[in-house]
Order: sequence, then structure tokens, then C-alpha cells
Amino acid sequence: MDISGTSASSVSGALEIKSAKLAKSLQEQEGQAALQLIESADVPTSSSNPGLGSVINTYA
Repeated sequence: MDISGTSASSVSGALEIKSAKLAKSLQEQEGQAALQLIESADVPTSSSNPGLGSVINTYA
């Protein structure tokens, strides 16, 4: 069985491209999932008393 070098390298190159495209697609999907998770997070509102915690007692 004799496989030509150019044919084997073109198949190898095609597989590398396909692999890179799949990796990119997976990264994009993970990025979208992360954005959706961040957007769906419940962000706490500010305190009803804005002065609360603004003064720190540093005396022992």
C-alpha cells in the first residue's frame, strides 16, 4: 500500500482545520453559556441605608 505524501498531508491539514473549527465552536458555545449565566445572576441592590458601613472603628 503506497500513500502519496501530498495526499496524506492534505488529509492531515484538512483534519487539523476541522479540529480547529470544532474547538472554536466549542469555545463560542462556552462563552455564550457564561454570558447567559452572568446575565441571569441576581444582582443585589444597594443597601437601604447608604451610610451603613461607611465608618470603620479602628480603635482597639
